[in-house]
Amino acid sequence: MTYVVTEVCIKCKYTDCVEVCPVDCFYEGENMLVIHPDECIDCGVCEPECPVDAIKPDTEPSLDRWLDLNRQYSETWPNITTKKAAPPDADAFVSEPGKFDKYFSTNPGEGD
Repeated sequence: MTYVVTEVCIKCKYTDCVEVCPVDCFYEGENMLVIHPDECIDCGVCEPECPVDAIKPDTEPSLDRWLDLNRQYSETWPNITTKKAAPPDADAFVSEPGKFDKYFSTNPGEGD
């Protein structure tokens, strides 16, 4: 098992989770985070830290797409280990449906 970041993170990108990760397996895109599934030790400390419930165990149904996306982009986006301020409009996007098709960016973030 590993944990994955899901669509809920897109355009919200709260980084509370990165500070508690003992193995620094988070990677930053322009408008979301991902977890490297081979680096994640399945400790679960990140899941309750996410204020928008975007982190899920990969054992939940229908998360294969997100596991693949997390794997793909964790290979190219920069590592992030320090909490940053969320985007100023993050709260406006928390419950918006269909964020992947509307907003997902393949561009990397800044990382640490």
